[in-house]
Amino acid sequence: MCDSSREILGERMDTAKLEFLRGTLDVLILKVVVWGPLHGYAITDFIRRQSDDALLLEEGTLYPALWRLESKGLLEAEWGLSENNRKAKFYRLTAEGRRHLRQEVKAWEAYAAAVTKVLSATRPLLPEESR
Repeated sequence: MCDSSREILGERMDTAKLEFLRGTLDVLILKVVVWGPLHGYAITDFIRRQSDDALLLEEGTLYPALWRLESKGLLEAEWGLSENNRKAKFYRLTAEGRRHLRQEVKAWEAYAAAVTKVLSATRPLLPEESR
């Protein structure tokens, strides 16, 4: 493979990986706000605690995602006061966001089941065993 082909393939793989990560973050955020409006810090704190500190979101990752979800009509936002009386933007799931979340959860469950099947394989399938 020539260097230019590697660069193009690498760019495509990077773009696919970025889209995968964005999709993952989006569904996590939508899930967190399913129970009611939350501000950015509360969203990141919930994800961090629920994942046993495995998923740490920085502001530079979270706020572009919140803006993206809001611009798609999946979240609505309004200003309010946080628990410590600071001005904060609270994000709420829209009806479209709820529908999108249901679809994404189904897709993730199917994806996770498929990956689990592959990772739990104890031997290769014979050609006549597939399908």
